[in-house]
Amino acid sequence: MIKKIRKICCIGAGYVGGPTMAVIAQKCPEIQVTVVDINEDRINQWNQEDLNLLPIFEPGLSDVVGEARDRNLFFSTDVNKAIDEAEMIFISVNTPTKTYGKGKGMAADLKYIELCARQIADVAKDDKIIVEKSTLPVRTAQAIKSILDHTGNNINFQILSNPEFLAEGTAIQDLHNADRVLIGGDHHTVEGQKAMDALSSIYAHWLPKERILQTNVWSSELSKLTANAFLAQRISSINAISALCEKTEADVNEVARAIGSDSRIGPKFLKASVGFGGSCFQKDILNLVYICRTLGLEEVADYWEQVIILNDYQKHRFADNIIKKLYNTVSDKKIAFLGWAFKKDTNDTRETPAMYIADYLIDDKANIAVYDPKVTERQVFADLDYLETRQPDQNRKHVSVYNNPYEACKDAYAIAIITEWDEFVDYDWELVYKNMKKPAFVFDGRNILNLQKHKEIGFIVKAIGKN
Repeated sequence: MIKKIRKICCIGAGYVGGPTMAVIAQKCPEIQVTVVDINEDRINQWNQEDLNLLPIFEPGLSDVVGEARDRNLFFSTDVNKAIDEAEMIFISVNTPTKTYGKGKGMAADLKYIELCARQIADVAKDDKIIVEKSTLPVRTAQAIKSILDHTGNNINFQILSNPEFLAEGTAIQDLHNADRVLIGGDHHTVEGQKAMDALSSIYAHWLPKERILQTNVWSSELSKLTANAFLAQRISSINAISALCEKTEADVNEVARAIGSDSRIGPKFLKASVGFGGSCFQKDILNLVYICRTLGLEEVADYWEQVIILNDYQKHRFADNIIKKLYNTVSDKKIAFLGWAFKKDTNDTRETPAMYIADYLIDDKANIAVYDPKVTERQVFADLDYLETRQPDQNRKHVSVYNNPYEACKDAYAIAIITEWDEFVDYDWELVYKNMKKPAFVFDGRNILNLQKHKEIGFIVKAIGKN
C-alpha cells in the first residue's frame, strides 16, 4: 500500500524550492507544503501581498503561488517546526562550487547539505523520507544517510534522489508538463520502494505514470549532472562553429537550422550566443570533471572540461571584438549593456556572461551602462564584487545601472546585447541611433536583431557567428 503524504517540508526557498513546492501545493491541495529558509527577507518576500514582488521572477509563478498560498502552501523561517511535522522533507539548498581547500574551483561545496542533514537528525522524532532536490555529486545520498543513521534519534530515514530539470524562464511550464520525473532510491528494500512510491504518487497527481522514472540513487544523481553536461556541450559546440562562421562566409543561424533539421540532432540548444550562464551548467560540469579526476578518468575529465574552456573563450572573444571594433581602445568610452540576467524571463544572474564581459571591458577602462528589465542595481554590483578582480569602489566608478534603456544607450559608443529579452527588438532604434556617439556600433550577442534594418538606420552591426 502506498504511503499517503500529508505534510511536506522544503528546506530552501530559492529558484528550485520555491517554484517546485508551489506547483506541488497547487496540484495536491490535500497536502500541506511548508517552505522554510533561514533568510528572513526572502521568506517575507514570498509572503508579501503583492505577487509581482516575489523574490523570483518566473512566468506563471505568481498565479500558482496566489492559488495555493495560505491554503496549503506556507513560507516560514521556523525550520525546526516544519521538520518536526513533515513526513517528507525536500533538501533544496545551495551547492556552489568550492572556493577553498580540496577540490577548490571544481568540487561541489556540500556544507549546507550536511548542515541540513544534521538539523533533521537533531529535530526528527519519527520516520522521515528525505528527498535530495539540490544538484549533488554522485553518492551524496550515502553521506546524508550516514549522518542521519549515526546522529538521529534511532528512527528510520529513507533517502531519495529527485533531481530538478527546470529551465529558468519556463520553470512552471516544465513542472506542469515535465518530460520526466526522476526518482532514485533503494528499490532493493521494502521500505525504500515504499518511499519511492510515495514520492511517485505526489507527481502522479498531474503527470502520466510513464513519465515518472524510478532508478537507483546513483543513476539518478549522475543523470542530473550528465543531462546538464550534454546541454552545455551543445551550446559550446555551436559557439565553436560561430567563431568559424565569423572567419568565413557562413551564417551560424543557417548552419544551426541545417543541422537541427536532422532528427538525430534536433534544433534545441543550438542557438549561438555570448555563452551559457546560470547556476547549473558550469557547476555541474566542473563537478563531473572533479569526480572523473578523483576516479583516475583523466581523459574523460579533459573532454568535459573543454566545454567550460570553450564557454569562457566565447565570452572573452565577444569582449575582444568590442575592443577591436572600437579602434582597439574602450578607455573612458560608454558601452551600453542591454541585459544582465543570464537569459530572458528570469532575474537570475548566477554565472551570467554579462558580469565576465563587463569585467573584461572594465580592465580596459570602459564605462559600462547596464539596463535589464528585471535585474536590480544592487544585484549587478553584487555580481561584479563577487569576482573580486578589483575593489568595489572601482566597479562603481566604471559601471552605472539605469531604469530606462534609452538613457543607458544615450551617448554610448556601442551597445552590447547580452540577454535576449523580447522587448529589445521593439525599441525605437532610430531614436537610439540618434542619441549615440558616431559611428554607432551594435554587438548582438544573441542574434535577435534584424541586421539589415539596423544597418540601414546607420549602425555598424556585429553579430555572433556572422561575417
